[in-house]
Amino acid sequence: MPTEHIVRSYDEDLRKLRDMTARMGGLAERQVADATRALVRRDTELAAEVVQRDVQIDALEREIEAFCVKLLALRQPMAADLRVIIAAMKASNDLERIGDYAANGAKRSIVLASQTSIGSLNGFERMAHLVQENLKAAMDALVNNDAEAARRVWEADEPVDAIYNGIFRELLTFMMEDPRNITAATHMLFIAKNLERIGDHTTNIAERIYYAVRGDSLPDERPKADQSAFAVVRPAGE
Repeated sequence: MPTEHIVRSYDEDLRKLRDMTARMGGLAERQVADATRALVRRDTELAAEVVQRDVQIDALEREIEAFCVKLLALRQPMAADLRVIIAAMKASNDLERIGDYAANGAKRSIVLASQTSIGSLNGFERMAHLVQENLKAAMDALVNNDAEAARRVWEADEPVDAIYNGIFRELLTFMMEDPRNITAATHMLFIAKNLERIGDHTTNIAERIYYAVRGDSLPDERPKADQSAFAVVRPAGE
């Protein structure tokens, strides 16, 4: 449970830090949702909005970092308080990267809107839904100081990897069947990888929350199912 401090303003500072980080998480979650919606609907205007909004996440990261440095300098926190501040600062960096991946996906969806559609986007929608759910759960764990909720997020990334593996193999097959698919499929592969990396950064956040609350780290090896580096795709009929 959060420590009660003699100096009430210190508690308010820590509460403000959590609120800032949660607000940044909400913005990042919206970016992922809108970037995926822009891809599925071939909505270039929405994609452009996602790209433009990325500066808001960058600004919040700088604000959180400056606030953390101020707390470290003025409050000289120890034990659990120190872990909370460091976790928030590191989580803001993960959230900034999530925002970057969402913006990159939006940029590629603008290109894809001018390309012939290939394959289904159902996998992208499922993958985006899972990473959004995990990100929201991670932010809830941060606000509620809930180590077990953070653990559940940490354990929930494997289905994201499994969907990514399926998308990876399907798109490689499309490229091998018809070279005209290569441009669109390559952009789609990058978008899928962006979503997979968003999942990875979300588990990083969960790890940081768990450590901040418990003072102990989760195992080094988390559940992971990304096998794309070992994929072997053979031409049809072989």
